[in-house]
Amino acid sequence: METAAIILAAGAGTRMKSKKPKVVHEVLGRPLVRWVVEAAKAAGADRIVTVAGHQREQVIPLVEGDTDVVVQQAQRGTADAVLAAKDALAGFDGAVIVLSGDSPLIRPEAIAEMAALREEHDAAVVVLTMELENPFGYGRIVRDGAGEVARIVEQKDASPEEAAITECNSGFYCFDAAALFDALAQVDANNAQGEFYLTDVLAIAREAGRAVLAYKTDDAEQCLGVNSRGQLAEATRVMQRRINEAHMAAGVTLWDPATAYIGPEVEIAPDVELLPNVILMGATSIGEDTVVGPNCRLTDTRIGAGCVIDETVAVEAQIDDGATTGPRAYLRPAAHLCEGAKAGTHVEIKKSTVGRGSKVPHLSYIGDTTIGEGVNIGAGSITCNYDGANKHATVIEDGAFIGSDTMMVAPVTIGAGALVGAGSTITKDVAPGALALGRAKQSEIAGWVAAHPIEKKK
Repeated sequence: METAAIILAAGAGTRMKSKKPKVVHEVLGRPLVRWVVEAAKAAGADRIVTVAGHQREQVIPLVEGDTDVVVQQAQRGTADAVLAAKDALAGFDGAVIVLSGDSPLIRPEAIAEMAALREEHDAAVVVLTMELENPFGYGRIVRDGAGEVARIVEQKDASPEEAAITECNSGFYCFDAAALFDALAQVDANNAQGEFYLTDVLAIAREAGRAVLAYKTDDAEQCLGVNSRGQLAEATRVMQRRINEAHMAAGVTLWDPATAYIGPEVEIAPDVELLPNVILMGATSIGEDTVVGPNCRLTDTRIGAGCVIDETVAVEAQIDDGATTGPRAYLRPAAHLCEGAKAGTHVEIKKSTVGRGSKVPHLSYIGDTTIGEGVNIGAGSITCNYDGANKHATVIEDGAFIGSDTMMVAPVTIGAGALVGAGSTITKDVAPGALALGRAKQSEIAGWVAAHPIEKKK
């Protein structure tokens, strides 16, 4: 049976104390609402509708393109939010999964199992439930004498006996589409909060003679909603553990999983070692036998096999097989280290290629530069690429040797096999195989110190 998903992303984030709506906040680099969208897709949803409301200008860009977006004009409760999706699902005759956009931990397997259970029993609705030692704040699952789900009562509307129930509503449902929208037309706001509760649909469906079922999960973590900074941190810890366990099961070594933060799109080959304090985000990929860490932050960076990445920040960079970086290297967008190249201690590289086997070992800045193979850049060297208005390119050809403390003022080309003396400022092209020196003439005045005593400060 065809399945649609409605993702409720219209809630405000006042408890987050933030200018952003809560579903925009991120867990491991992915917005909360995107985690839910991806879970729905992984569960096999054929159509996805996102209901946006409060501060929707920040929410819609995150979900448009692969979901249909509708707007809940006024926040009048969960039933009203689902009803906002009615026109988007006009003519749809299947199962409708309702998911909370602020609950990023929901597992695709749970969504699929709810849908399968509803179809098997032709139920009006299946609600995902959980047992909690401290159920305060959650809707309670009220069962009848036969143990069947009778209704859901919210915390503010619960009697003392109902408040003592420990089986709670997760806020995730699978509905028969026709039963859902028929029942929504009957929901009223006669409750403590004056809102239209989606939970009222269950009692309405029972009165219509349709089956109402519970799918009780033993993994209550997946139902965690994020309404505060503390809950955001807790969701991050749970997802961090899930992702890290999956990588370790696939053959990745994590010295200290508690200090490794890996985004959901990161790809890591077997036999990679991650040392403590490593953050891997975006579309980062790491080849086999590479060691990363300690103290690295890599974003949208491709790393080959057999590399050593030590105390490095890299953003949109490419590091080929056998290359090494750090400690304390910074690779900015479009930095490319070719096979066996090195970017060493306190080296910054931007929009530059460091050729095969070439080295930038210490205290240097390389920007808008093409470095050939087998080049050595001496300590403290800089390619001066910016004239205050425009960027200019530097080319250092194969086998060149650049002495320490060299300023290469772009645009400039240093020919293959050339040698630049230490302390030089190079403003003109250097021919292949030539020695280039650009130093000021050294002068010396004998006896000057004795004739000009300097009073030392106490």
